[in-house]
Amino acid sequence: MAKRKRVALVLAMLVVCVGCDQKTKYLAREHLHDSPAISLLGGTLRLDYSENTGGFLSLGSALPSPWRVAIFNAACSAAIAAILWYTLVAPAGRLQIIGLSLICAGGIGNLIDRWAYGYARDFLNLGLGPVRTGIFNVADVALVTGCLLLMMVRRPT
Repeated sequence: MAKRKRVALVLAMLVVCVGCDQKTKYLAREHLHDSPAISLLGGTLRLDYSENTGGFLSLGSALPSPWRVAIFNAACSAAIAAILWYTLVAPAGRLQIIGLSLICAGGIGNLIDRWAYGYARDFLNLGLGPVRTGIFNVADVALVTGCLLLMMVRRPT
């Protein structure tokens, strides 16, 4: 893929994904904070605002604040910068670029929260009956989708 097209694709993915993530988090904070969960689709989807100081499924939330900042802010910022650089310069097919861009967008969406507020704003929960996911956000969906896409795509030779 030509350099300009690659940069345009990555930039478009970042702007759209991060924009959607931040807008939905804003709306969740405005409409769900200090409110009971909203159950939709027979309870399959729940909207329930949560502030996550840890990582995936609140992992690390009990760490002292300086450790959380070092891990979730500084180290993740460096990792996202490295992935973004790789996305822009490494030989890759279109689907790999999209997958890596989704990972970067999800990381950036959650990093914005961590740097601005000290936590990630989560509000989505899926499940059937007693089997439920943890509470997550649009950035998490982008991250997981990017990872799944990368697992399905073969590396170019």
